[in-house]
Amino acid sequence: MRIARVIGSAVSTIKPDSTRGSKLLILRAATPGNELYGDPFVAVDIVGAGAGEVVLVAEGSAARRAVENDDAPVDAAIMAILDSLEVDGDITFRKH
Repeated sequence: MRIARVIGSAVSTIKPDSTRGSKLLILRAATPGNELYGDPFVAVDIVGAGAGEVVLVAEGSAARRAVENDDAPVDAAIMAILDSLEVDGDITFRKH
C-alpha cells in the first residue's frame, strides 16, 4: 500500500461492466509529511474520498480484492481516507 493525495477526478461513461458505478480519482503519491512526488495515477475509489484528501491505496491484486472482483481491470483502489499519520513518534499529518 502507499500514501497518496487526491488531486482530481476522471469521468468515463464507457468502461468494462466490472467497473461500472465506480468513481475514478486522480492521485499523486505522498510522503508521510504530505509532500507530493511522482506522476499522477488513477485509482478506483471505494470509500468516498474527495479532493485534497490523503488516502491509502492498494495496488495490483490487492486492489482487485478491494473492489471485490478479481477479474476487474483495476491496478489501484483507494481503501482508506487517512485522519493522521504518526512516524517515529511524531504526527506528520493530521486531517483538518
